[in-house]
Amino acid sequence: MAKALYIAEKPSVAQEFAKALKLEMRNHNGYKEGETAVVTWCVGHLVTMSYPEVYDEKYKKWSLETLPFLPEEFLYEVIPSAKNQYEIVSQLLNREDVDTIYVCTDSGREGEYIYRLVEQMSGVKDKGKQRKRVWIDSQTEEEILRGIREAKDLSEYDNLSDSAYLRAKEDYLMGINFSRLLTLKYGNTLANYLHERYTVISVGRVMTCVQGMVVRREREIREFVKTPFYRVFSSMAIEGTGIESEWKAVEGSKFYQSPKLYKDNGFLQKEDAGAFIAGLTGNTEFTENENGQSSQQTEGTQAVVEKIEKKKEQKKPPLLYNLAELQNDCSKFFKISPDETLRIVQELYEKKLVTYPRTDARVLSTAVSKEITKNIKGLQNIPGVRAYAEEIIANKSYQGLAKTRYVNDKQITDHYAIIPTGQGFGAMKSLKPLSVKVYEVITRRFLAIFYPPAVYQKVALTSAIEGEKFFSNFKVLADPGYLKVMDYSFFKKKLEEKPEEDADSGLCDTELLERISAMKKGTQLPVKSLYIKEGETSPPKRYNSGSIILAMENAGQLIEDEELRAQIKGSGIGTSATRAEILKKLVANKYLALNKKTQIITPTLLGEMIYDVVNASIRPLLNPDLTASWEKGLTYVAEGSITTEEYMVKLENFIKRRTDVVLNLRNQYALRGSFDHAAAYYKKGKTKGKEKDNEKV
Repeated sequence: MAKALYIAEKPSVAQEFAKALKLEMRNHNGYKEGETAVVTWCVGHLVTMSYPEVYDEKYKKWSLETLPFLPEEFLYEVIPSAKNQYEIVSQLLNREDVDTIYVCTDSGREGEYIYRLVEQMSGVKDKGKQRKRVWIDSQTEEEILRGIREAKDLSEYDNLSDSAYLRAKEDYLMGINFSRLLTLKYGNTLANYLHERYTVISVGRVMTCVQGMVVRREREIREFVKTPFYRVFSSMAIEGTGIESEWKAVEGSKFYQSPKLYKDNGFLQKEDAGAFIAGLTGNTEFTENENGQSSQQTEGTQAVVEKIEKKKEQKKPPLLYNLAELQNDCSKFFKISPDETLRIVQELYEKKLVTYPRTDARVLSTAVSKEITKNIKGLQNIPGVRAYAEEIIANKSYQGLAKTRYVNDKQITDHYAIIPTGQGFGAMKSLKPLSVKVYEVITRRFLAIFYPPAVYQKVALTSAIEGEKFFSNFKVLADPGYLKVMDYSFFKKKLEEKPEEDADSGLCDTELLERISAMKKGTQLPVKSLYIKEGETSPPKRYNSGSIILAMENAGQLIEDEELRAQIKGSGIGTSATRAEILKKLVANKYLALNKKTQIITPTLLGEMIYDVVNASIRPLLNPDLTASWEKGLTYVAEGSITTEEYMVKLENFIKRRTDVVLNLRNQYALRGSFDHAAAYYKKGKTKGKEKDNEKV
């Protein structure tokens, strides 16, 4: 009897497919078999690209004479540690009684690549077997069965397969050629400077670009010169309550566009701020409090109400989570790395609790939106969010979801956003506390989209003292809307433990807002005091493990060329599946330092030196525009817009051209000045301050 063979990416996933098929199956070494079906699995990658020395023994020794290395045909080999499972899968693929193959590896570029390599090595492609691709968004039984039922012919994914092969070839060729090239050219220079026996310079298409982002940010911070400025405030009385109002040099002010100001609300010199206040009151005497804040008590000074603007402001629920957004929030909430977040959400996926995690989309598909009640009803089993799920069902808030901004088929490539499945609750007892918290974050974000926006009542007050304008803004939360869903169980009442975006500024009580709203133009308010607040400009913030992932996803924002920025929109640097691993590798290579407590990322001295080497030799590797445009090219291949031949010609020409440039450079000695400049920030005498300032490990 002919049988169908199901090939999953991991044993745990294969187990779920076997359950969904509802067949009596016997366990064998590396697979399960029933009367009409066989289920087996890979263990991640079973096949990999061969090292250069497999092509020719001469490549074993690193030499400039053998560069660039550009094979006409690429060689592949079975990974030694995975040989046993490969043999099992290969034999099953070639069994005569297997007439249909269901490819059930992860639904994405890498999952496609894992299977295609096995198929290529096994020689099964031309044996007349029917090959079908199962594409699923969760591991629930109904989704698995839908995926099998709607499986398309594998050939429909050939373009995706081509882009996967090209991605691997690109990383392989750039990594091998440029790492060998720069190590041979500059390795001794670095080793001598660092007093090491040798130094290998490891570079890559994506990781070197990310390294460059971190180094550039660190140098921006070092070179930043703080500018002090002095803002002027008034304290006015409204029926016994004091309110603060800030002066701004708007049109009509004596200081409008004055060179004495920083922007429009601060004097560059404290003396000028004091003279300005004295001009308003006729009093030149000031007092200073313990914080050094200069103030002047004012008697008889009046502010005149010039304008009161009232409006309602709506704050909509945020879009759903993709992997990058989730990694960023988990870095902020729990101080965990993107790699750890991915591990947790992958576990939640494999336990059927959430949908596929390696996604760039933050919206749902139209098809999913039509059946979303299944997900919501399931959440009635979770005590912490039961009330919200019940309210959504009772009010039928899910109706019309397809017409909202949370559903957009055009914004989905492989998978929709990460949401709870509404199933798998039996596995929650086995979850660690942190995993439960991550699940809660995903669940609350999902439920929030079925609630109305939060509504704020806002009042903007403009007053004048001697013709100079002072501004105050007040608001109250009139209707919490979706915000009531975002009451995370893991945050206490302490404000500092709340996420930054939840700490709304300018909030006041309803009574005060009503009093301010009731005032009329021309109302005079007694001024209790005028005072000066000293501030200073701030340097850019260092990346943390979450914000660097977002920066990689939104690489287009770092690109100045408008046309290219539009061209690569949606590609970014790396993919949702690889970004966490790239960051992990940079830390493992000791090119970047990650403070585990704060998740702040800074470069190491070695990382800065390699940055200088790359900047002086293959500068495009540091630029987001090049890296993102390569990623966009892979997308074009997956879409069928360009051919693999076109892509490879471009890639090989780039490698040849850049190799030739580096071979002709003679700039090793000149780099010493750059090394000295960077090393000054890593001297032992500065270690304590450096750790405090840069938050290094």
